[in-house]
Amino acid sequence: MQTGGVWALKPLADMTTAEFHDWQSLLEERTGVVVSEQRRSFLQANLTARMRELGVQDYASYYRQVTDGPRGAVEWSNLLDRLTVQETRFFRHGPSFELLAGYLRGRVEAGLERPLEIWSVGCSSGEEPYSLAMVAAEALAGSGHPDYFGVTGTDISLSALGKAREGAYGARRLEQLETGLVERYFQAQANGRYKIVPSLAARVCCARLNVLELAKAPMSGMDVIFCQNLLIYFRRWRRRDILNRLAERLAPGGLLVLGVGEVMGWQHSDLEPVPNEQVLAFTRKG
Repeated sequence: MQTGGVWALKPLADMTTAEFHDWQSLLEERTGVVVSEQRRSFLQANLTARMRELGVQDYASYYRQVTDGPRGAVEWSNLLDRLTVQETRFFRHGPSFELLAGYLRGRVEAGLERPLEIWSVGCSSGEEPYSLAMVAAEALAGSGHPDYFGVTGTDISLSALGKAREGAYGARRLEQLETGLVERYFQAQANGRYKIVPSLAARVCCARLNVLELAKAPMSGMDVIFCQNLLIYFRRWRRRDILNRLAERLAPGGLLVLGVGEVMGWQHSDLEPVPNEQVLAFTRKG
């Protein structure tokens, strides 16, 4: 007699070429993300895992379920959390944060007339927006307005946003951080995890946003926009479209920081490249 456990180990049939193209098209249409042939096994493994949970045995049936009205929208959200790459860490790409620290110190020295607005696009589980908040807090520490900043993190994944809002991380996540930063900005929990201190967490807000819908995003007049390790999943023309939208959201003098190697040959009439060999960044004229 076959048990449920044995059935769960039974592999589903390989996706046909037509089925793969259907799922490719759906993902690109809804998120802009392109699943290449090389990532076919990643897509199939994640679909299979979810289908087993639901007891669905073929890809076509699951495709119909995901695209079926309001009920499909709920299942699509569940699936998206599995397919969204959430590879991140605190202060990922150090030179970018060093550039940011220098930029913020310069803004503080020039005198702040209003709080600094910082945006993490594709914030995942929160490491990047909290890193941005730590850099801002350090830059403003000696000024008369230590809390004159706010960080907005946006992502398409609801589960990632849940983790970001919780702001609690395992000890291994903190291994690369300077001891002083851990002492100032984290509280040890009874379960062995470390939680962002309330004073810093209060300066960070995380919200759901699909980058294909940037035109509807309420952010404007941003002083800093970080968009790293996100654009690599999009077609070249869509990367340019996303970047043009982000450029529009920068305040005059604002800083846009991108992932090195993610964009080739993009220019914008309102932006000037930052002369730095280790970082891909631009500032808005004016």
